Amino acid sequence: MAALKIVAYNYRDFDEASFFEKFAEQYGVEVIACREAPDPENARLAQGCAGVSVITTAITEDIIRVWKEMGVCHISTRTIGYDHVDVEAAKRYGITVSNVAYSTGSVADYTVMLILMALRKMKMIMKRADGMDYSLKDSIGRQIGGLTVGVIGTGKIGEHVIRNLSGFGCRILANDPYEKESVKQYAEYVSRDTLFAESDVITFHVPAVDGTHHIVCRESLAKMKDGVVIVNTSRGSVIDTPVLIDALEQGKVSAAALDVIENELGIFYGDYKYKLIGHREMSILKDMPNVLMLPHMAFYTENAVSDMVHYSIESIVAEAGGEKSRFRVG
Repeated sequence: MAALKIVAYNYRDFDEASFFEKFAEQYGVEVIACREAPDPENARLAQGCAGVSVITTAITEDIIRVWKEMGVCHISTRTIGYDHVDVEAAKRYGITVSNVAYSTGSVADYTVMLILMALRKMKMIMKRADGMDYSLKDSIGRQIGGLTVGVIGTGKIGEHVIRNLSGFGCRILANDPYEKESVKQYAEYVSRDTLFAESDVITFHVPAVDGTHHIVCRESLAKMKDGVVIVNTSRGSVIDTPVLIDALEQGKVSAAALDVIENELGIFYGDYKYKLIGHREMSILKDMPNVLMLPHMAFYTENAVSDMVHYSIESIVAEAGGEKSRFRVG
């Protein structure tokens, strides 16, 4: 019996290859590696394949239509977020969609690192040190102990962030429509407005849905403390970027650490050192001394990449066998 075939788009030789080989052998599948992002042309590589594995590139109806013609029954994105996939179009063509889960410690640890770096002005300090400037002027930081940290979103990652923060002696406020008893031993659930008003640092751990679009906007910033620190390792759509830039320039926000940004699709993860990125807000933020602008890599650990590849293959195998993937989202 021929092995089940899948196409892995945006296949990365430098980090994913060994995991694809490992889990392809474990599940008895053949992986066709495509190093490019999917488009209507290379979508035809999926001829005779049960499923495709993708990452954060736009999966449009044009691509999905071709995959349907090729016999694909399932699209698995090797990411937690799936807003880059046209799930409704996939449903119309009878193709199921799944995301993945991965070690929550990857994003949670990274988040706390960014909070500490923002509070201690590490971007400015490191740039000065590179230029042999070891002066102390304007580089005094703040200790996290004694501050109030607001965590919006207490799913698996948000809860892990809260557990990490609990060791620093800071007061922790939490906001989520679904309160968890396991969180209450470390944090106090409050309304979003209360969290805005009382937090020195606010970090976001929510999906990209209508209810989380532009949580940070002119109205919410007006409710926040002067000098608040904003940290985002979730989705760029959480923040109205031009409004954040205004708040940074006016001093309302004293620092920001952003692993994600609106309209990043198609920029991360490319090499643009000799090109224009075509993203004005990103360019402005990158040049601000009090803003850490990172390339959407909070997830990026060996543990997480292994999980992403593993669960993507697992989902395709399950769906091809007539079972519902535990990660199915559409």
